[in-house]
Amino acid sequence: MVCSPCPFLLMDQHTPQPERARGLQMARSMCWHCQSEVTGEYFCDRCVKVQPVSKETDYFTCFGVPRRLLLDPQKLETKFYELSRSFHPDFYQTKSPAEQTISLSNAAVLNTAYRTLRDPIQRAEYLLALETGSVKDIRTSPPADLFEEILELQDTLEEYRASDRDSDQGHRLRATLQTEQEALERRKHAMEAQLQQLFADWDQLQDAGEATSLARVERDRILKQMRDLLSHRTYINNIVNDLAATIS
Repeated sequence: MVCSPCPFLLMDQHTPQPERARGLQMARSMCWHCQSEVTGEYFCDRCVKVQPVSKETDYFTCFGVPRRLLLDPQKLETKFYELSRSFHPDFYQTKSPAEQTISLSNAAVLNTAYRTLRDPIQRAEYLLALETGSVKDIRTSPPADLFEEILELQDTLEEYRASDRDSDQGHRLRATLQTEQEALERRKHAMEAQLQQLFADWDQLQDAGEATSLARVERDRILKQMRDLLSHRTYINNIVNDLAATIS
């Protein structure tokens, strides 16, 4: 599902340099067909055969972009459609079974990569997995300052589900839940604003390219704060969705 543009999808202010993009190659060195050195992204320069995306290739590399969090959604979409046309089945009807299999596999990888990178939250979660080496999903947890409030909210929610919704009590509980839902949505938006700032901080740190101990400390700080915020945001978002489904 392609989301409509929203303020949270900010335009990328860090345009990759051509030589940098050229260096983002697929993680392989030899063409499967002619065994010559592969220097392009998806096609061999010598025999022009389509090349498979390596399992070691990350989604950023698939689109020829660096590991940044403020990507231009329009540029990403344009690149996606450009690559999708390159692997369209119509172009491989007369090709060998090997080329047909590779093109279909590449198309599947690109679809997954695009779904991940076009969404700022999924993009951040994916980058965290790459940078920290974690293969587990980010664990959802409630913000510490909302723990007691959320427990009370869950009790109110259960009471509403067990009540006669057309009664005065049902109307009162529903109004309370609506107020809580609006407050949590505001909290979620505030978290997204914090994440947006962390995304900018991350990109700025990567663009600086410093390898000092201070830069490493800052990198770890940003990654930890992003992980915590993403965890809290997902937790709150699940509650908001539950509230909306219950009182709708």
